[in-house]
Parts: sequence; structure tokens; C-alpha cells
Amino acid sequence: MVLTLRIMDTLALFTQKYTKKVPDMNPGDTVKVYQKLKEGDKIRVQPFEGIIIARKHGKGVSGTITVRKVSAGIGVEKVIPIHAPTVDKIVVVRRARVRRAKLYYIRDKAAKEVRRKMKAIIGGKDREVPEEVKAE
Repeated sequence: MVLTLRIMDTLALFTQKYTKKVPDMNPGDTVKVYQKLKEGDKIRVQPFEGIIIARKHGKGVSGTITVRKVSAGIGVEKVIPIHAPTVDKIVVVRRARVRRAKLYYIRDKAAKEVRRKMKAIIGGKDREVPEEVKAE
């Protein structure tokens, strides 16, 4: 019993220490993720903009998003841990309403078909796009 409480306390402290404030994002949203890269002795920030096609492991410390973009006709996907120290900030560029939780089917679709499948959300509380949260 005591060991279980000690483990739970350790997990709670770990979660508090490593959890960042991230914007509310769902599959179908277009996001711009700024990642810190170390090149030699310099650190630079590289943006990666694309559509979220999957979100796994919830909003906890181990949560990840899969972001897809098409660059020069080639599809590029990155699995990004949302609470990683290398993630500088995440900006929601555009929100969209989709009918699936995992959008793996867009790998086979043309860009025009993907845009048609996603309905942009307009009005209500979603007017505050773009949403930017700087990691602390």
C-alpha cells in the first residue's frame, strides 16, 4: 500500500515537472510545430507545418501527434511528442472538423480530395485561431 502511494506520488511529480501547456488540437487541424535542433554548437528552431492525422496516448506526458505534409510531391510524416523538451511551441493554424479519429486514409488521397473531406470550423469559440502557446 505504501509502495503504491509512493509510486503514485512519483508519477504525479514527474507529470507536473514535464507537462507543458499545449493548445487544444485534434486530428484534421493544421498545426505548425517549432522544434529546436542542435547543429554543432548552435541551436536553431525549425518549423514543420502539416495536418494532424493521429493523436496517441492522450494529453499526458507521453502524448504524441502525427503530423503530415506534402513537400515537393513527397509525403512527409513526423511523430512528435507534444511535451518533449525539443518542441519549442505549437501553433494551431487552421481547425477542421473530420469524422474520424485517425486520418491514415489521407495518405492515399490527393490534396484536393483531402481539403474537400475536411470542413473548416467557422464561428463560435473557434474564432481565436491562430492559437499560440509558448512552452515554459
